[in-house]
Amino acid sequence: MKNFESSTEYKPVIGFEIHVQLATKSKMFSPAANNPDEKVPNTNIDEIVTGQPGTLPVANKEAIRLSALVGLALNCEIDEWSKFDRKHYFYPDLPKGYQISQFDQPIAKEGFLEVNVNGKMKRFGVTRAHLEEDAGKNVHPEGLPYSLVDYNRAGCALLEIVTEPDLESGEDAKSFLTELRNIIRYLGASSCDMEKGTMRVEPNISVRKPGETTLPKYKVEVKNINSIKFAQAAIDYEIARQIEILKEDGMPKQVTMGWNEKTNSTVEQRSKEEANDYRYFPDPDLPPMHFSPEYLQNLKNHMPELPAQKRKRFKEEFNLPDADVENLISWKELAAYFECVVSEIDNWILEAGNHKGAEARLGLIKNAANWSLGEFSALLNQKLLNPDEAKVDPENFAEMLMLIAEGKISSSAAKQVFKVMFEKGGEPDNIVKDLGLEQTSDEGAILTAIEKVIGANEKAVLDFKAGQEKSFGFLVGQTMKELKGKGNPQVINELLRKKLQS
Repeated sequence: MKNFESSTEYKPVIGFEIHVQLATKSKMFSPAANNPDEKVPNTNIDEIVTGQPGTLPVANKEAIRLSALVGLALNCEIDEWSKFDRKHYFYPDLPKGYQISQFDQPIAKEGFLEVNVNGKMKRFGVTRAHLEEDAGKNVHPEGLPYSLVDYNRAGCALLEIVTEPDLESGEDAKSFLTELRNIIRYLGASSCDMEKGTMRVEPNISVRKPGETTLPKYKVEVKNINSIKFAQAAIDYEIARQIEILKEDGMPKQVTMGWNEKTNSTVEQRSKEEANDYRYFPDPDLPPMHFSPEYLQNLKNHMPELPAQKRKRFKEEFNLPDADVENLISWKELAAYFECVVSEIDNWILEAGNHKGAEARLGLIKNAANWSLGEFSALLNQKLLNPDEAKVDPENFAEMLMLIAEGKISSSAAKQVFKVMFEKGGEPDNIVKDLGLEQTSDEGAILTAIEKVIGANEKAVLDFKAGQEKSFGFLVGQTMKELKGKGNPQVINELLRKKLQS
């Protein structure tokens, strides 16, 4: 791949077209099943999906509700009236010869999304969000002289979100797409699984020359990118490529590109010199949609907590580092599970007479975040599970954290316990007893072990007394070994240091 150099004199101009497949049970205008996991081609189809003569579409009420909900979450205006239009083009994956979409009266328009980009809040405009039906998928078998069409995806409810050209970098794009995806997932509007195609992003990229204030006369579109990482990489590559052309007094071609993740470069697919004439007109088979003030107010009243609100609350209530908060929020189900664990921690503190104090509570919560994002997430990802599908319930998760906090088990023993909990379920205290992992804080037993270790390691003792602190760590390890790993490290440290200094 050729290495291109960017320049601060040139100003990138980036906008997005984002297609989100809505999580409805049936398709946009037919009762055929909507299942993005379907592997058998042409299974979720019917007469409407395949465009048979005499069939009539009926709009999916849930798709309309979800689209309006997304529009409100993106601070959009929802006009009282909206309608469907026919968008005409001919392609094998569009059996009717037209797509039912929205032209001049989309469901949502003129919104914005505020996003934190490297510590700075930026506002990106949302031009519109309109509802349409998805097309099918063309399949090109390698080595065969023909192509195939799978209509499983055809007719699925698709929300197209179009942004203003407000983004200026791949980093902007990464932050914007991540927040948008989180919002849509929190609303329950879509899984936004880019690998399965339930979210597809297409950046339009151009670059202003130094001193220019108007939009460039060209733009390069990169089609159907299937990951946020690739979207960021494609944008950064295109910016640098276009700047190189402009520096040589050239003009980038207005083309449609694809992203090749193997070469980390964009690849020209086709020229796009003129806008297509889709011959839009209102769909005669579908009545206009009416969004009454009462309907919209009801949607607002039942709006779930969105990522920005949860982010603020997690920081204020739990005093977690920003990185922990972002990682929890990015997995909606894990954030919900984590809150259940915190609730169990609070119940335990309450039952204990609230003698632990706020500092101890925050320490337990931080440990809950560490385990949720570390050991628990790793095991969930191995098994491709969501937290609510695991055998570890929040109460037992919290109880295990209590055992660590009370010094009844070590952190290494806790990992063994947690693995059993994950694989088989069960209460941690019973697992600790079954595995013989209970940690001892008995000072008599620990002192006996310390005296034995001191007697057997005279040189290490002399080295410590001569100021070599690392010898102390060695003696702690030997004491732990003598206690077969069951000694409380804090008690061992205190008693050993006292013994050596006496």
